[in-house]
Amino acid sequence: MVNSVPSTPIPDDVIIRSEARKPVTDPTLGIQVSVNQTGTPRHRLVTIGDSLTHGFQSGAIFNTRLSYPVMIAEALGWKPSFRYPTYNGPGDGLPLNFENLARALEQRFGGNVDVLEILPTLLFLRDYLDKVEDYWERGDGSRPPTQRQINHNLAVYGWDLRNTLSRMAAICQKVLDANPPKDDFLKQVVEHHNERAAIRVLNSARDASGRSLTPLEAAATLGAEGTTETGTGDGIETLIVLIGANNALGSILTFKVKWTADGYDDMEVNDQYTVWRPIHFKAELDRVVAEIKKIRARHVIIGTVPHVTIAPFARGVADKLAPGSRYFPYYTLPWISDKDFKPNKNPNLTGADARAIDSAIDQYNDYITDAVKQARKEGRDWYLFETAGLLDRLAVRRYLEDPTARPSWWNEVGGQYRLPPELQALSPVPDSRFFISNSTGRRVQGGLFSLDGIHPTTIGYGILAQEFIKVMELAGVKFYGPTGSTPLPKPVKLDFKRLIALDTLISKPPRTVASVLDRISFLDSTFNLVSSMIMSSY
Repeated sequence: MVNSVPSTPIPDDVIIRSEARKPVTDPTLGIQVSVNQTGTPRHRLVTIGDSLTHGFQSGAIFNTRLSYPVMIAEALGWKPSFRYPTYNGPGDGLPLNFENLARALEQRFGGNVDVLEILPTLLFLRDYLDKVEDYWERGDGSRPPTQRQINHNLAVYGWDLRNTLSRMAAICQKVLDANPPKDDFLKQVVEHHNERAAIRVLNSARDASGRSLTPLEAAATLGAEGTTETGTGDGIETLIVLIGANNALGSILTFKVKWTADGYDDMEVNDQYTVWRPIHFKAELDRVVAEIKKIRARHVIIGTVPHVTIAPFARGVADKLAPGSRYFPYYTLPWISDKDFKPNKNPNLTGADARAIDSAIDQYNDYITDAVKQARKEGRDWYLFETAGLLDRLAVRRYLEDPTARPSWWNEVGGQYRLPPELQALSPVPDSRFFISNSTGRRVQGGLFSLDGIHPTTIGYGILAQEFIKVMELAGVKFYGPTGSTPLPKPVKLDFKRLIALDTLISKPPRTVASVLDRISFLDSTFNLVSSMIMSSY
């Protein structure tokens, strides 16, 4: 057995669990609610959340027309009315679209980026990144959208509970005004990209006096518009809230565990923390729940927080800690091989760190479940969406390849998540490992996570949309498909053949992914270059 200790002391309020929390299989939690169906809400779907709901993919927010909220809106027959931000421009998206970059490298260097081409590659990258930076910092992308109506997708990547409670377009614009961009010759990264992206979501979210609104306030404003018949009652048919992952995701992105302390609820100081203590998460969640209750929505779906340690951006090193354990002794960057990994050199979390992070997330999800349960007891038609359970049941290295590590509830909740037949027919079958495609343009592993190792591919977002649709059907929501008039047969099924065709990582994988990963691995193992850059950034 490998000894694994946490890299930082675990707070007393974190309850370490021997196995993952059991997913809830009944979104109603067994509590019946009588729903007032009077009138037709003006807005069939409104969504609040972070990168998963915003539609982030492969390092950027760009293909928002293929976000899961848009997929749901299309199934509802409401896509033409569903408002969401767009991010077009050189390189497509903010801050950096890895897929487009991979295809640009392919066009310039072919399917292999040779080690002898490192200097030409770096020069090419500098020019590519400079065009992206100029567009968003000084070009057309730097100008706020002129849209007047509030968006229906109010999610912003990178935002946590506090941001959703307090941040708005005016605050983001103030940050940009106070920090004019610099055209640095070497550091070709879009400065304050999150604020730029958020303004495109929330610039039109204002009250009658022009005051900028938070996502929760914006949703409340839409809800207050009432039904089409009377202008009173519930203005939103279904409100989806999927927020909280960024209260723990920083630990994976930085490979550092820093538990919250004073200032956890202050946006000016809380960026230093990477994992919220459960007591702090609950305090923030209670405020979010109170705001959701002010929103006139007929049905509300609130999602649990996924176990962020499953994301393939943090790769488990070597063998499990012990037979039957779901954890590896260390987690590091996906391109660092077992033989090259050195704990004192490469960014990493220990298995004990991963267990503590997951245990805290399990407590977050207990609190979310309790909030939904209480709301249903109050007669509100709220539902629990098991984001965590869904990802757990897709975790290849944690559970699928190691049956001895599966929790006691595994079979009780249905075991391995069954992919749609269209995805099962692909070769190889898409899974949760890091995406790799070779110089022939063939995907050799992965497929559910995009090139950043954190966010889903388009088919991955399709799975999320399909599972949300199941809950909405349970709530009695009607789906009409693209025609907008003919009810779809039950159960409503997304067209995954179409999503496969639209998912360019699946239908036409870039030919440079494997060779680029090899080059990054070479730079890291030889010079510790990439790891050092990541560790010095935080």
